[in-house]
Amino acid sequence: MPKSRVLLQVDTDPHPSVFDSVVALDAGVDHLLRHGGVDPEGVRSLVHGCIFTRGPDELKNTAIFIGGSDVARGEELLRQIQAAFFGPLRVSVLLDSNGANTTAAAAVLAASKHLELAGGDALVLGGTGPVGQRIARLLAGAGANVRVGSRQPERAQSVVDELLARHPSGNLSAVATGNRQDLADALSGVQVVFAAGAAGVTLLPSDIRKGAGGALHVAIDLNAVPPLGIEGIDVMDRGAEREGAKCYGAIGVGGAKMKIHKAAIRRLFEAHDLVLDAEEIYKLATSSGA
Repeated sequence: MPKSRVLLQVDTDPHPSVFDSVVALDAGVDHLLRHGGVDPEGVRSLVHGCIFTRGPDELKNTAIFIGGSDVARGEELLRQIQAAFFGPLRVSVLLDSNGANTTAAAAVLAASKHLELAGGDALVLGGTGPVGQRIARLLAGAGANVRVGSRQPERAQSVVDELLARHPSGNLSAVATGNRQDLADALSGVQVVFAAGAAGVTLLPSDIRKGAGGALHVAIDLNAVPPLGIEGIDVMDRGAEREGAKCYGAIGVGGAKMKIHKAAIRRLFEAHDLVLDAEEIYKLATSSGA
């Protein structure tokens, strides 16, 4: 008789995310073990509870999901979880703190449906945030020419340096977006723009977007809280044509994000040694029909 599918949800926030829990159950998890306030120093005992309770041939039926609002802390949890594995005693792990990886994958997937990413020019507004960084990372991996935008150019350059360490052959540059002229210059010649900044902040006014002319083919806004990140896009847009560009709002992208999230949870139980980070989740998204 096959073992039940058990998912350990470790969350860096005091209370584990109800959103992530519901998605896990909807994805077919049999038993969900929820732990909040998990810190990197204390996660080893939880991992050992996963790897010492079933034989190596049954470990694929146990998996770990890392969530919480602090993405950097989630990344450290992933490192410590991997350090607790040894030999064949390991289980698959999915990192999706703050939904950053599944959201980035859904956004880049949406853009890829309308243009060839390799060799294309892309601008990521709010590019220093967790979602923005992962969008830039996925775009660089796809061969796009990526402009990482920020109102603080030194922060954008720091992100570019980190991404180049991961993708040495990537074509990445930091651009300032702190005033209207800087923003217009950053948008010049771009085929796709993503807005991934903080909620309630307009990153791209409609007149500057319209001034980009025919070069801009796709505009994707991931902010669902008014005012939207890209002015003139509707939160429900899903490939809507606006001023010659295919436009997506946060809810328009959200459907694909949910499909990707569930597909990633199900993927965990196909093997015992998977690590699903941004690149692996995007690869899964491209093959899952999301």
